[in-house]
Amino acid sequence: MSSEDKTGTGTESVAKTPLTRRDFLKTAGITGLALGATGGLGGVLAACGDDDGGDAGGGEGQGRPIKVGFVAPLTGPLAAFGETDQWLVTKWGEAVKDGVECGDGQVHPIEIIIKDSQSDSNRAATVAGDLVTNDGIDVMMVASTPDTVSPVADQAEALQVPCVSNDCPWQPYFFGRGGDPAVGFTWTYHAFWGLEDVTAVFTGMWDQLDTNKKIGAMWPNDADGLGWADPKTGQPPMLKEAGYTVVDGGRFQPGTEDYTPQISKFKAADCDILSGVFIPPDFVNFWKQSYQQGYQPVAATVGKALLFPAQLEAIGEIGYGLTTECWWSPWHPFKSSLTGQTCQELADAWTSESGGKEWNQTLLHYAVFEVVVDALKRTTDVDDKQVILDAIKATDMETIQGKITWSAGAPLNPVPNVCRTVLVGGMWTKGEEYPFDLLLVDTQHAAEEPFNVEIPTNGTVEPIKY
Repeated sequence: MSSEDKTGTGTESVAKTPLTRRDFLKTAGITGLALGATGGLGGVLAACGDDDGGDAGGGEGQGRPIKVGFVAPLTGPLAAFGETDQWLVTKWGEAVKDGVECGDGQVHPIEIIIKDSQSDSNRAATVAGDLVTNDGIDVMMVASTPDTVSPVADQAEALQVPCVSNDCPWQPYFFGRGGDPAVGFTWTYHAFWGLEDVTAVFTGMWDQLDTNKKIGAMWPNDADGLGWADPKTGQPPMLKEAGYTVVDGGRFQPGTEDYTPQISKFKAADCDILSGVFIPPDFVNFWKQSYQQGYQPVAATVGKALLFPAQLEAIGEIGYGLTTECWWSPWHPFKSSLTGQTCQELADAWTSESGGKEWNQTLLHYAVFEVVVDALKRTTDVDDKQVILDAIKATDMETIQGKITWSAGAPLNPVPNVCRTVLVGGMWTKGEEYPFDLLLVDTQHAAEEPFNVEIPTNGTVEPIKY
């Protein structure tokens, strides 16, 4: 029975390198479709990989295949976060097509198995467990919001498999999982910005505008919203310290259709700024209702919902002037440790090979595989997960995401298992080649300690025009 049969419906793709003659005879005619396949096809390839695992080390100096699992929201309301992921699996496979020479002196083929969380936390946990117990992965990777990252990391921690993640603010990742700064976690390591960074970026943009510093805050009743709204480790105390007043709209349920109570509250309080964090479909509803009900803030700066071009296209022309966090762009001065590609070159490759789609920030997910490969190169015994884990813990490298290390100490590593990474501010404008362009309008935070990264701006923060 294939792994897909064991986990039920969902998307699974497998990238395997190198391809032996026996692999080819088994998969001829379907291998080229594997990375974009769904359902049974992915399961067939996974079964082939399991079948051949025992004789992959037949050549002198060739080790057994190493299996790397990757969980992503390929479908559902968070699917925008998974848009580039199957393409990235293809790129990862190409980068290691000749295998990876590990610290044991052997060249190991790499098999990458991607599974769809369907934008559901329970599903994410289920497929993560399946990757460990049925597919027998050696390392786990995961990205895309606390709803995906946290349940997968929890499974990896419980099942004692090394796990590398990004694209989830570190406070929901760490405190949302019950992390103790004095202890940390054992098997799970994360690289992304924190709420202190997004608050600095948001206020950096707002400080350039003439406002009354009153914020209408929309924090939902989900893993992200609870982390952002936490009265101790979340945004409220940080915004207060920065001189802003928060008018809290309350913990609304994801999928809410009528936002009249919150909009009325913000209008009555004369909130010049709208902020918070939404899943994309919810913000589309909220913003259209705000227009209809005459709520016209000077700035609307929202996490998660405004990250990608497709989300702005769903909003339409009333999306011009919206601002958001930007954790990756073609203008970031980083390179891939696997291929030497710059951020611009990676973005161009995506546009060229995706049928002309605009770049988007999820290309940053590329970095989790960079960390895994770097760690495997330093792993002296690939059959011992503790040895792989020790190599991950010792990571100190430059990636397409910037510097990643878990041994530098605070403030780059504010708690165990976490590395903070660069964040800047972006504003959506009417595009030239595409309907919307994301311009970098505030990069000062990236230039400060502990990042010290100079990233050019190519736009200026402006109040929303109605």
